[in-house]
Amino acid sequence: MIIAQPRLGLHDPHDCTDATDELTILHAVYDTLVRRVGQDFVPHLAQSWEVSTDARQWTFHLQPDVAFHDGTPCDADAVAACLIRMAREDKGYTLGAPAVWRQFLGGAQIDVVDRSTITLTLAEPMADLLDVLEQGFIVAPSAFAALDAKDYGVQIGSGPYRLTKVSKTGITAERIDNHFAGSPANAHVTWQLEVDPQARLDLLQQGKVQAAIGLDFEKSRCLGAMRHVFLSPVAIIYLLNAARGPLADADVRLALSLAVDREALIATVMQGAARPLRGFVSPNHFGAGQGDGMVMDRGRAKALLAGAGYADGLTLRVDCPTRLPDEAERLTAALGEQLAQVGIKLEVFIHPEREEYAHMVRRKEIRDLCVFDSSPMSTYRVLFEKIDSRVAGSWWQGYANPKVEALIDEGRVKTDRGTRADIWREAYALLQEDPAWLTLYNPLRVIGLAGSHPAFEMPADGVIDVARLPDLSEVRDAG
Repeated sequence: MIIAQPRLGLHDPHDCTDATDELTILHAVYDTLVRRVGQDFVPHLAQSWEVSTDARQWTFHLQPDVAFHDGTPCDADAVAACLIRMAREDKGYTLGAPAVWRQFLGGAQIDVVDRSTITLTLAEPMADLLDVLEQGFIVAPSAFAALDAKDYGVQIGSGPYRLTKVSKTGITAERIDNHFAGSPANAHVTWQLEVDPQARLDLLQQGKVQAAIGLDFEKSRCLGAMRHVFLSPVAIIYLLNAARGPLADADVRLALSLAVDREALIATVMQGAARPLRGFVSPNHFGAGQGDGMVMDRGRAKALLAGAGYADGLTLRVDCPTRLPDEAERLTAALGEQLAQVGIKLEVFIHPEREEYAHMVRRKEIRDLCVFDSSPMSTYRVLFEKIDSRVAGSWWQGYANPKVEALIDEGRVKTDRGTRADIWREAYALLQEDPAWLTLYNPLRVIGLAGSHPAFEMPADGVIDVARLPDLSEVRDAG
Protein backbone atom coordinates (compact mmCIF):
# COMPACT_ATOMS: atom_id res chain seq x y z
CA MET A 1 0.00 0.00 0.00
CA ILE A 2 1.33 3.43 -0.97
CA ILE A 3 0.03 6.68 0.50
CA ALA A 4 0.80 9.88 -1.42
CA GLN A 5 1.04 12.92 0.82
CA PRO A 6 2.21 16.54 0.42
CA ARG A 7 4.82 16.51 3.19
CA LEU A 8 7.17 13.85 4.46
CA GLY A 9 9.55 13.71 7.36
CA LEU A 10 10.23 12.38 10.81
CA HIS A 11 11.51 14.22 13.86
CA ASP A 12 11.87 13.36 17.51
CA PRO A 13 8.66 11.53 18.51
CA HIS A 14 8.76 13.27 21.90
CA ASP A 15 8.47 16.68 20.29
CA CYS A 16 4.91 17.92 20.07
CA THR A 17 3.54 18.12 16.54
CA ASP A 18 0.20 18.75 14.90
CA ALA A 19 1.48 17.65 11.47
CA THR A 20 -1.00 14.97 10.46
CA ASP A 21 1.33 13.60 7.77
CA GLU A 22 3.96 12.89 10.44
CA LEU A 23 1.54 11.71 13.11
CA THR A 24 0.20 8.98 10.84
CA ILE A 25 3.72 7.50 10.63
CA LEU A 26 4.41 7.90 14.35
CA HIS A 27 1.16 6.15 15.31
CA ALA A 28 2.05 3.26 12.99
CA VAL A 29 5.55 2.81 14.43
CA TYR A 30 4.88 3.56 18.09
CA ASP A 31 2.37 2.47 20.68
CA THR A 32 0.81 4.89 23.15
CA LEU A 33 -0.82 4.08 26.46
CA VAL A 34 -4.27 4.90 25.08
CA ARG A 35 -5.91 5.47 21.69
CA ARG A 36 -8.40 8.19 20.84
CA VAL A 37 -11.66 6.88 19.36
CA GLY A 38 -14.04 9.70 18.56
CA GLN A 39 -14.10 11.92 21.65
CA ASP A 40 -13.14 9.13 24.06
CA PHE A 41 -10.14 6.93 24.82
CA VAL A 42 -9.73 3.17 24.76
CA PRO A 43 -6.98 0.94 26.15
CA HIS A 44 -3.90 0.31 24.05
CA LEU A 45 -0.46 -0.31 25.57
CA ALA A 46 -2.23 0.28 28.88
CA GLN A 47 -4.82 -2.48 29.33
CA SER A 48 -6.55 -0.47 32.05
CA TRP A 49 -6.00 2.44 34.41
CA GLU A 50 -7.29 4.08 37.57
CA VAL A 51 -7.28 7.72 38.56
CA SER A 52 -7.59 9.20 42.04
CA THR A 53 -10.59 11.34 42.93
CA ASP A 54 -8.44 14.49 42.84
CA ALA A 55 -7.20 13.66 39.29
CA ARG A 56 -3.53 13.72 40.36
CA GLN A 57 -2.56 10.07 40.64
CA TRP A 58 -2.85 7.76 37.64
CA THR A 59 -2.01 4.05 37.67
CA PHE A 60 -1.59 2.21 34.37
CA HIS A 61 -1.57 -1.57 33.91
CA LEU A 62 0.40 -2.44 30.78
CA GLN A 63 0.11 -5.18 28.21
CA PRO A 64 2.48 -7.99 29.28
CA ASP A 65 5.45 -9.24 27.28
CA VAL A 66 5.51 -6.46 24.68
CA ALA A 67 8.85 -5.94 22.89
CA PHE A 68 10.24 -3.07 20.86
CA HIS A 69 11.22 -3.71 17.27
CA ASP A 70 14.85 -4.20 18.34
CA GLY A 71 13.84 -6.92 20.81
CA THR A 72 14.26 -4.85 23.99
CA PRO A 73 11.36 -4.96 26.49
CA CYS A 74 8.55 -2.43 26.26
CA ASP A 75 7.75 -2.51 29.95
CA ALA A 76 7.04 -0.12 32.81
CA ASP A 77 10.68 0.99 32.97
CA ALA A 78 10.58 1.98 29.29
CA VAL A 79 7.29 3.82 29.73
CA ALA A 80 8.68 5.70 32.73
CA ALA A 81 11.81 6.65 30.77
CA CYS A 82 9.65 8.02 27.94
CA LEU A 83 7.46 10.10 30.27
CA ILE A 84 10.57 11.54 31.92
CA ARG A 85 12.06 12.33 28.51
CA MET A 86 8.82 13.98 27.32
CA ALA A 87 8.95 16.29 30.34
CA ARG A 88 12.44 17.59 29.56
CA GLU A 89 12.71 21.31 28.87
CA ASP A 90 14.16 20.64 25.42
CA LYS A 91 11.40 18.19 24.41
CA GLY A 92 7.81 18.77 23.42
CA TYR A 93 8.79 21.58 21.08
CA THR A 94 6.25 22.62 18.51
CA LEU A 95 6.39 25.55 16.11
CA GLY A 96 7.22 28.54 18.29
CA ALA A 97 6.30 26.86 21.60
CA PRO A 98 8.91 24.98 23.68
CA ALA A 99 8.30 22.32 26.35
CA VAL A 100 4.63 21.68 25.62
CA TRP A 101 4.57 18.40 27.56
CA ARG A 102 6.59 19.74 30.48
CA GLN A 103 3.74 22.01 31.58
CA PHE A 104 1.68 18.87 32.32
CA LEU A 105 4.32 16.23 33.18
CA GLY A 106 6.96 18.45 34.78
CA GLY A 107 7.37 17.79 38.49
CA ALA A 108 5.46 14.52 38.30
CA GLN A 109 6.52 11.58 40.44
CA ILE A 110 6.81 8.39 38.40
CA ASP A 111 6.87 5.05 40.23
CA VAL A 112 7.45 1.69 38.57
CA VAL A 113 5.42 -0.73 40.69
CA ASP A 114 6.37 -3.81 38.68
CA ARG A 115 7.15 -4.68 35.05
CA SER A 116 3.55 -4.08 34.00
CA THR A 117 2.43 -1.33 36.38
CA ILE A 118 3.36 2.33 36.59
CA THR A 119 2.00 5.12 38.78
CA LEU A 120 2.16 8.75 37.71
CA THR A 121 1.51 11.39 40.38
CA LEU A 122 1.09 14.81 38.79
CA ALA A 123 2.22 18.06 40.35
CA GLU A 124 -1.21 19.50 39.53
CA PRO A 125 -4.51 17.71 38.84
CA MET A 126 -5.37 17.00 35.22
CA ALA A 127 -8.48 14.96 34.58
CA ASP A 128 -7.76 15.21 30.84
CA LEU A 129 -4.28 13.67 31.09
CA LEU A 130 -5.19 11.06 28.46
CA ASP A 131 -5.26 13.90 25.92
CA VAL A 132 -1.49 14.19 26.41
CA LEU A 133 -0.77 10.48 26.68
CA GLU A 134 -2.55 9.83 23.38
CA GLN A 135 0.51 11.46 21.78
CA GLY A 136 2.95 10.09 24.36
CA PHE A 137 4.83 7.79 21.99
CA ILE A 138 6.60 4.97 23.79
CA VAL A 139 10.07 4.91 22.27
CA ALA A 140 12.70 2.25 22.92
CA PRO A 141 15.23 3.77 25.35
CA SER A 142 17.90 2.22 23.12
CA ALA A 143 17.02 4.93 20.55
CA PHE A 144 17.30 7.91 22.91
CA ALA A 145 20.98 8.65 22.22
CA ALA A 146 20.48 8.71 18.44
CA LEU A 147 17.39 10.90 18.73
CA ASP A 148 19.19 13.30 21.05
CA ALA A 149 21.89 13.54 18.37
CA LYS A 150 19.12 14.43 15.88
CA ASP A 151 19.49 11.17 13.96
CA TYR A 152 15.80 10.90 13.13
CA GLY A 153 16.32 7.88 10.92
CA VAL A 154 16.45 5.88 14.14
CA GLN A 155 12.81 5.26 15.09
CA ILE A 156 12.35 2.20 17.32
CA GLY A 157 8.88 1.56 18.65
CA SER A 158 6.64 -1.38 19.48
CA GLY A 159 3.81 -0.42 17.13
CA PRO A 160 2.11 -2.53 14.46
CA TYR A 161 4.64 -1.46 11.80
CA ARG A 162 8.45 -1.49 11.75
CA LEU A 163 10.32 1.05 9.61
CA THR A 164 12.44 -0.53 6.88
CA LYS A 165 13.48 2.46 4.76
CA VAL A 166 13.63 6.21 5.34
CA SER A 167 14.51 8.64 2.56
CA LYS A 168 13.58 12.17 1.53
CA THR A 169 10.99 10.90 -0.94
CA GLY A 170 9.57 7.85 0.79
CA ILE A 171 9.26 6.09 4.13
CA THR A 172 8.45 2.37 4.13
CA ALA A 173 7.33 0.08 6.96
CA GLU A 174 6.37 -3.58 7.26
CA ARG A 175 3.74 -5.17 9.45
CA ILE A 176 5.06 -6.98 12.52
CA ASP A 177 3.76 -10.35 13.63
CA ASN A 178 1.41 -10.81 16.57
CA HIS A 179 0.92 -7.23 17.65
CA PHE A 180 -1.20 -7.17 20.80
CA ALA A 181 -3.80 -4.89 19.18
CA GLY A 182 -4.27 -7.16 16.17
CA SER A 183 -2.82 -7.46 12.71
CA PRO A 184 -3.28 -4.58 10.22
CA ALA A 185 -4.91 -5.44 6.90
CA ASN A 186 -1.98 -4.12 4.83
CA ALA A 187 1.36 -5.96 5.12
CA HIS A 188 3.48 -3.07 3.85
CA VAL A 189 2.96 0.68 3.73
CA THR A 190 4.95 3.39 1.99
CA TRP A 191 4.38 7.08 2.58
CA GLN A 192 5.39 8.74 -0.69
CA LEU A 193 6.16 12.43 -1.08
CA GLU A 194 4.21 14.22 -3.78
CA VAL A 195 3.80 17.94 -3.21
CA ASP A 196 1.43 18.61 -6.13
CA PRO A 197 -2.24 17.82 -5.31
CA GLN A 198 -3.08 17.15 -8.97
CA ALA A 199 -0.21 14.67 -9.21
CA ARG A 200 -1.50 12.89 -6.07
CA LEU A 201 -4.94 12.68 -7.63
CA ASP A 202 -3.51 11.34 -10.89
CA LEU A 203 -1.43 8.69 -9.11
CA LEU A 204 -4.51 7.44 -7.28
CA GLN A 205 -6.62 7.31 -10.43
CA GLN A 206 -3.83 5.45 -12.27
CA GLY A 207 -3.57 2.86 -9.50
CA LYS A 208 0.02 3.83 -8.72
CA VAL A 209 -0.87 4.69 -5.12
CA GLN A 210 -3.68 3.29 -2.99
CA ALA A 211 -4.34 6.38 -0.87
CA ALA A 212 -3.84 10.10 -1.37
CA ILE A 213 -4.33 12.86 1.17
CA GLY A 214 -4.78 16.61 0.90
CA LEU A 215 -6.65 16.43 -2.41
CA ASP A 216 -8.25 19.46 -4.02
CA PHE A 217 -11.82 19.73 -2.76
CA GLU A 218 -13.44 20.32 -6.16
CA LYS A 219 -11.11 18.41 -8.48
CA SER A 220 -11.34 15.30 -6.30
CA ARG A 221 -15.07 14.93 -7.04
CA CYS A 222 -14.06 12.86 -10.08
CA LEU A 223 -13.09 10.05 -7.67
CA GLY A 224 -16.71 9.20 -6.92
CA ALA A 225 -16.88 6.52 -4.21
CA MET A 226 -13.11 6.73 -3.69
CA ARG A 227 -13.49 10.29 -2.36
CA HIS A 228 -13.89 10.71 1.41
CA VAL A 229 -14.51 14.17 2.91
CA PHE A 230 -13.89 14.85 6.58
CA LEU A 231 -13.94 17.81 8.94
CA SER A 232 -10.53 18.92 10.17
CA PRO A 233 -10.56 19.84 13.88
CA VAL A 234 -8.04 22.61 13.20
CA ALA A 235 -9.63 25.98 13.99
CA ILE A 236 -8.84 28.85 11.64
CA ILE A 237 -8.92 31.94 13.83
CA TYR A 238 -7.52 35.39 14.52
CA LEU A 239 -5.84 35.79 17.88
CA LEU A 240 -6.97 39.08 19.43
CA ASN A 241 -4.74 41.35 21.48
CA ALA A 242 -6.82 41.64 24.64
CA ALA A 243 -3.96 43.15 26.62
CA ARG A 244 -3.87 46.55 24.95
CA GLY A 245 -5.48 48.50 22.15
CA PRO A 246 -9.11 48.48 20.99
CA LEU A 247 -9.53 44.73 21.42
CA ALA A 248 -8.85 44.93 25.14
CA ASP A 249 -12.52 45.98 25.21
CA ALA A 250 -14.76 42.88 25.35
CA ASP A 251 -17.52 44.71 23.46
CA VAL A 252 -15.17 45.42 20.55
CA ARG A 253 -14.08 41.78 20.44
CA LEU A 254 -17.71 40.68 20.38
CA ALA A 255 -18.55 43.26 17.70
CA LEU A 256 -15.74 41.88 15.54
CA SER A 257 -17.19 38.39 15.82
CA LEU A 258 -20.74 39.52 15.10
CA ALA A 259 -19.64 41.48 12.01
CA VAL A 260 -18.35 38.42 10.15
CA ASP A 261 -20.32 36.39 7.61
CA ARG A 262 -18.51 33.05 8.01
CA GLU A 263 -20.49 31.32 5.28
CA ALA A 264 -19.48 34.01 2.78
CA LEU A 265 -15.83 33.73 3.79
CA ILE A 266 -15.99 29.98 3.29
CA ALA A 267 -17.56 30.44 -0.15
CA THR A 268 -15.07 33.03 -1.38
CA VAL A 269 -11.83 31.99 0.35
CA MET A 270 -12.28 28.24 0.72
CA GLN A 271 -14.59 27.58 -2.25
CA GLY A 272 -16.98 25.85 0.14
CA ALA A 273 -14.37 23.54 1.67
CA ALA A 274 -15.00 24.42 5.32
CA ARG A 275 -17.68 24.60 8.00
CA PRO A 276 -18.40 27.68 10.17
CA LEU A 277 -16.77 27.59 13.58
CA ARG A 278 -19.13 28.90 16.25
CA GLY A 279 -16.90 28.42 19.29
CA PHE A 280 -13.31 28.03 20.44
CA VAL A 281 -13.11 24.31 19.55
CA SER A 282 -14.45 22.21 16.69
CA PRO A 283 -17.51 19.94 16.84
CA ASN A 284 -15.03 17.02 16.94
CA HIS A 285 -13.75 18.13 20.35
CA PHE A 286 -14.76 16.66 23.70
CA GLY A 287 -17.17 19.04 25.42
CA ALA A 288 -17.84 21.12 22.31
CA GLY A 289 -21.00 23.13 22.85
CA GLN A 290 -23.77 24.58 20.72
CA GLY A 291 -25.26 28.03 20.37
CA ASP A 292 -25.49 30.85 17.85
CA GLY A 293 -23.18 33.33 19.57
CA MET A 294 -20.98 33.54 16.50
CA VAL A 295 -23.75 34.16 13.94
CA MET A 296 -23.53 37.45 12.01
CA ASP A 297 -25.48 40.37 13.46
CA ARG A 298 -24.04 43.57 12.00
CA GLY A 299 -26.67 45.77 13.61
CA ARG A 300 -25.61 44.62 17.06
CA ALA A 301 -21.95 44.88 16.02
CA LYS A 302 -22.37 48.56 15.07
CA ALA A 303 -24.19 49.28 18.32
CA LEU A 304 -21.40 47.68 20.36
CA LEU A 305 -18.76 49.66 18.47
CA ALA A 306 -20.68 52.90 19.02
CA GLY A 307 -21.01 52.15 22.71
CA ALA A 308 -17.25 51.57 22.90
CA GLY A 309 -16.60 54.99 21.34
CA TYR A 310 -16.05 53.91 17.71
CA ALA A 311 -19.23 55.17 16.08
CA ASP A 312 -17.10 56.92 13.43
CA GLY A 313 -15.00 53.89 12.63
CA LEU A 314 -11.94 52.00 13.80
CA THR A 315 -8.62 50.87 12.30
CA LEU A 316 -7.16 47.55 13.43
CA ARG A 317 -3.62 46.41 12.60
CA VAL A 318 -3.34 42.79 11.46
CA ASP A 319 -0.28 40.52 11.39
CA CYS A 320 -0.60 37.99 8.58
CA PRO A 321 1.69 35.07 7.63
CA THR A 322 2.05 33.73 4.10
CA ARG A 323 1.34 30.11 5.14
CA LEU A 324 -0.18 28.07 7.97
CA PRO A 325 -2.90 28.72 7.12
CA ASP A 326 -1.94 28.88 3.46
CA GLU A 327 -4.97 31.02 2.65
CA ALA A 328 -4.04 33.64 5.28
CA GLU A 329 -3.53 36.55 2.86
CA ARG A 330 -6.70 35.85 0.86
CA LEU A 331 -8.62 35.38 4.09
CA THR A 332 -7.42 38.69 5.51
CA ALA A 333 -8.36 40.54 2.33
CA ALA A 334 -11.86 39.03 2.36
CA LEU A 335 -12.25 39.73 6.08
CA GLY A 336 -11.26 43.34 5.50
CA GLU A 337 -14.03 43.77 2.93
CA GLN A 338 -16.59 42.41 5.41
CA LEU A 339 -15.44 44.46 8.40
CA ALA A 340 -15.54 47.63 6.32
CA GLN A 341 -19.32 47.27 6.37
CA VAL A 342 -19.36 48.03 10.10
CA GLY A 343 -16.71 50.77 9.90
CA ILE A 344 -13.63 48.69 10.72
CA LYS A 345 -10.57 49.14 8.51
CA LEU A 346 -7.69 46.65 8.51
CA GLU A 347 -4.05 47.68 8.15
CA VAL A 348 -2.19 44.50 7.14
CA PHE A 349 1.43 43.56 7.92
CA ILE A 350 2.74 40.51 6.01
CA HIS A 351 5.21 38.04 7.59
CA PRO A 352 6.91 35.59 5.16
CA GLU A 353 8.98 33.73 7.80
CA ARG A 354 6.47 31.44 9.51
CA GLU A 355 8.63 30.27 12.42
CA GLU A 356 9.71 33.80 13.28
CA TYR A 357 6.06 34.80 13.05
CA ALA A 358 5.20 32.11 15.61
CA HIS A 359 7.93 33.36 17.94
CA MET A 360 6.56 36.90 17.59
CA VAL A 361 3.13 35.63 18.64
CA ARG A 362 4.60 33.68 21.53
CA ARG A 363 6.43 36.81 22.73
CA LYS A 364 3.06 38.66 22.75
CA GLU A 365 4.27 41.13 20.14
CA ILE A 366 1.25 41.04 17.84
CA ARG A 367 -0.43 44.27 16.85
CA ASP A 368 -4.22 44.16 17.27
CA LEU A 369 -4.87 40.72 15.81
CA CYS A 370 -3.10 37.99 13.87
CA VAL A 371 -4.06 35.07 11.63
CA PHE A 372 -3.51 31.77 13.38
CA ASP A 373 -4.81 28.25 13.80
CA SER A 374 -5.56 26.18 16.86
CA SER A 375 -4.83 22.49 16.53
CA PRO A 376 -4.81 20.60 19.88
CA MET A 377 -7.57 17.99 20.07
CA SER A 378 -7.71 18.52 23.83
CA THR A 379 -10.37 21.01 24.92
CA TYR A 380 -8.60 21.32 28.26
CA ARG A 381 -5.26 22.04 26.61
CA VAL A 382 -6.83 24.84 24.54
CA LEU A 383 -8.34 26.39 27.66
CA PHE A 384 -5.20 25.97 29.75
CA GLU A 385 -2.53 26.91 27.18
CA LYS A 386 -4.34 29.63 25.23
CA ILE A 387 -7.14 31.18 27.30
CA ASP A 388 -6.24 30.97 31.03
CA SER A 389 -4.66 34.32 32.05
CA ARG A 390 -3.04 32.74 35.10
CA VAL A 391 -1.01 30.44 32.86
CA ALA A 392 -0.33 33.05 30.15
CA GLY A 393 0.79 30.29 27.78
CA SER A 394 2.60 30.59 24.47
CA TRP A 395 -0.43 31.66 22.46
CA TRP A 396 -2.31 33.61 25.17
CA GLN A 397 -2.76 37.27 24.19
CA GLY A 398 -4.06 39.03 27.30
CA TYR A 399 -7.58 37.59 27.55
CA ALA A 400 -9.03 37.12 31.04
CA ASN A 401 -12.44 35.87 32.12
CA PRO A 402 -12.74 34.86 35.80
CA LYS A 403 -15.87 32.78 35.12
CA VAL A 404 -14.10 30.74 32.44
CA GLU A 405 -11.06 30.30 34.71
CA ALA A 406 -13.30 29.07 37.53
CA LEU A 407 -14.67 26.45 35.14
CA ILE A 408 -11.13 25.42 34.19
CA ASP A 409 -10.37 24.86 37.87
CA GLU A 410 -13.57 22.89 38.30
CA GLY A 411 -13.13 20.75 35.20
CA ARG A 412 -9.50 19.78 35.73
CA VAL A 413 -10.41 17.81 38.89
CA LYS A 414 -13.62 16.14 37.64
CA THR A 415 -12.71 12.59 36.66
CA ASP A 416 -16.23 11.77 35.47
CA ARG A 417 -16.20 12.45 31.74
CA GLY A 418 -19.87 13.38 31.52
CA THR A 419 -19.56 15.95 34.30
CA ARG A 420 -16.40 17.35 32.76
CA ALA A 421 -18.00 17.60 29.31
CA ASP A 422 -20.83 19.66 30.81
CA ILE A 423 -18.29 22.03 32.37
CA TRP A 424 -16.45 22.52 29.07
CA ARG A 425 -19.79 23.19 27.34
CA GLU A 426 -20.49 25.91 29.88
CA ALA A 427 -17.08 27.44 29.11
CA TYR A 428 -17.92 27.18 25.40
CA ALA A 429 -21.09 29.23 25.97
CA LEU A 430 -19.25 31.92 27.97
CA LEU A 431 -16.62 32.20 25.25
CA GLN A 432 -19.30 32.82 22.65
CA GLU A 433 -20.53 35.94 24.41
CA ASP A 434 -17.04 37.05 25.49
CA PRO A 435 -14.79 35.71 22.72
CA ALA A 436 -11.06 35.40 23.23
CA TRP A 437 -10.51 35.01 19.47
CA LEU A 438 -12.22 35.68 16.19
CA THR A 439 -13.18 32.12 15.22
CA LEU A 440 -14.00 31.49 11.56
CA TYR A 441 -14.09 27.91 10.27
CA ASN A 442 -12.86 24.33 10.31
CA PRO A 443 -11.55 23.21 6.91
CA LEU A 444 -12.98 20.23 5.05
CA ARG A 445 -10.26 17.85 3.87
CA VAL A 446 -10.31 15.10 1.26
CA ILE A 447 -8.65 11.70 1.29
CA GLY A 448 -8.85 9.30 -1.64
CA LEU A 449 -8.82 5.52 -1.14
CA ALA A 450 -8.56 2.96 -3.93
CA GLY A 451 -11.65 0.79 -4.23
CA SER A 452 -15.00 1.15 -2.54
CA HIS A 453 -15.04 1.50 1.24
CA PRO A 454 -18.41 3.00 2.23
CA ALA A 455 -17.87 2.27 5.93
CA PHE A 456 -14.55 4.17 6.08
CA GLU A 457 -14.44 7.14 8.45
CA MET A 458 -11.47 9.35 9.23
CA PRO A 459 -10.57 9.59 12.94
CA ALA A 460 -11.80 12.71 14.72
CA ASP A 461 -8.29 14.17 14.86
CA GLY A 462 -7.86 13.98 11.08
CA VAL A 463 -4.87 11.60 11.28
CA ILE A 464 -4.91 8.47 9.11
CA ASP A 465 -4.81 5.38 11.33
CA VAL A 466 -2.79 3.12 9.03
CA ALA A 467 -3.22 0.07 11.25
CA ARG A 468 -6.99 0.25 10.79
CA LEU A 469 -7.21 1.03 7.09
CA PRO A 470 -9.10 -1.49 4.95
CA ASP A 471 -7.09 -3.83 2.74
CA LEU A 472 -5.90 -1.70 -0.18
CA SER A 473 -3.23 -4.08 -1.43
CA GLU A 474 -5.38 -5.64 -4.19
CA VAL A 475 -5.49 -2.39 -6.19
CA ARG A 476 -2.36 -2.52 -8.32
CA ASP A 477 -0.59 -0.29 -10.79
CA ALA A 478 -2.95 0.13 -13.72
CA GLY A 479 -0.03 0.84 -16.06
